Amino acid sequence: LSSSSCSAPLPPPLPQASLLHPLVTLLICLCGLIGNGAVLCLLQRNPTTFYIINLAFANFIFLYFMVLSTLLYLKEELSCSTITPLVLLRALFPLLLFSYNLGLYLLTAISINSCSSILCPVWYRCHCPQRLSWVVCALLWALSIAVIVTVTSLCHSQEHEHCQVSLTSMYALNLFLFAPAMVIFTMILFIKVKCGSQQQQPKRLNTVTFLTVLFFLLFALPLSLSNFLQQLGYIVVSSQVVFLLSCIHSTINPFILFLAGRCWRPCSVQSLRDALQGAHFLLSHRSYNTVPQNGSCPTWL
Repeated sequence: LSSSSCSAPLPPPLPQASLLHPLVTLLICLCGLIGNGAVLCLLQRNPTTFYIINLAFANFIFLYFMVLSTLLYLKEELSCSTITPLVLLRALFPLLLFSYNLGLYLLTAISINSCSSILCPVWYRCHCPQRLSWVVCALLWALSIAVIVTVTSLCHSQEHEHCQVSLTSMYALNLFLFAPAMVIFTMILFIKVKCGSQQQQPKRLNTVTFLTVLFFLLFALPLSLSNFLQQLGYIVVSSQVVFLLSCIHSTINPFILFLAGRCWRPCSVQSLRDALQGAHFLLSHRSYNTVPQNGSCPTWL
């Protein structure tokens, strides 16, 4: 993070224009850390909540690195000196991209998982492998690490063309594979629920699905889109704005979960835990009306 008022500015991962922006960013990130931390602490661990827990962890580490970046910037700005090691500052940008990519990949997996639970409820309940979520999350972690290690290695090779190609490919992967898949499967879920049961639970799933897509398009996607266009020579939005939008998205995610499983009762740790468990139950949609309610599979399966 560079200082705009010092005589020897340091090249930043996230340039800032004034003290107002980093302070707002810091406030939003702290709220997001609390929300995602609550998800990590209160949500029970089981195969169907594994996606949500991993998403909360990805959001948490993204916000943590944003807080660290913002504090380093404020330190540079207020002291008007470049005392922070350049290696530390340069390391923050790939870490931010790693956690951002991981969150995007996990959102895609969650949308596919929710869609499959609606389109194929009997298979989802009776034949879906118990450890599938663990395998998928492990593969997405491996993909995120492989992508960011490749990009970082090529960008440190002193070959500008290699770095540009790697960054462009990473953002293209986000824009043209994971983001469309997330939106398509979520909209399929939205349409299916809209045209299906009129129970209260599908209505709430309808609302949550709509908010998930809306907030993703408004807050998460601009980072990949803006950086992709910058690699092609266009400057659409400054980097501090798109990173701030991503912070808002990472902060909103846990509150969408609370909305999905909200309980209108006095706020307490137990009520928050019940809301999160209700969100997991709603998103996995285990009680959809086409699935047997007695906890067993049909005898013909």
